[in-house]
Amino acid sequence: MKRLAIALMLCVACCCGAFAQKFALIDMEYILKNVPSYEMANEQLNQISQRWQKEVEAKATEAQTMYKNYQADMVFLTDEQKTKKEAEIVAKEKEATELRYKYFGPEGELYKKRQSLMQPIQDEVYNAVKKVSEERGYQCIFDRASSANIIFASPRIDVSNEVLAKMGYAK
Repeated sequence: MKRLAIALMLCVACCCGAFAQKFALIDMEYILKNVPSYEMANEQLNQISQRWQKEVEAKATEAQTMYKNYQADMVFLTDEQKTKKEAEIVAKEKEATELRYKYFGPEGELYKKRQSLMQPIQDEVYNAVKKVSEERGYQCIFDRASSANIIFASPRIDVSNEVLAKMGYAK
């Protein structure tokens, strides 16, 4: 009987402890829109991306032009000349593909540039969220912008403005 009472009290204590947990939400999109350095980094990435895209498209256009010229001149070329022209076209297409991969591939220049520009901002946001969490006693803070599972949440538990204030961008 004594064991049952102790087990029951332990269960009640655990349940009460679970209800005492505090949760909060942030809206990462809202926070990042209010960080000027994020907007500048995004603009810089867009400009770099457009410049690289034009470079890649120029190579691809060059290859297409070579192919069209080859088709137009094909009847006048010998077999050896055809083979040579085809190899040049394939090489130019491969060059365009390699350039595209170099700039836009999974470990490409754009990815590296994005990491170098965005990582400090993400770290700053993370540290501000962590400070707010520690000061207010939150066990967990969810990102409302990236979670499609949150159907409704009270605006009272949104601490996005506090995070911005910790970062020095008071709202």
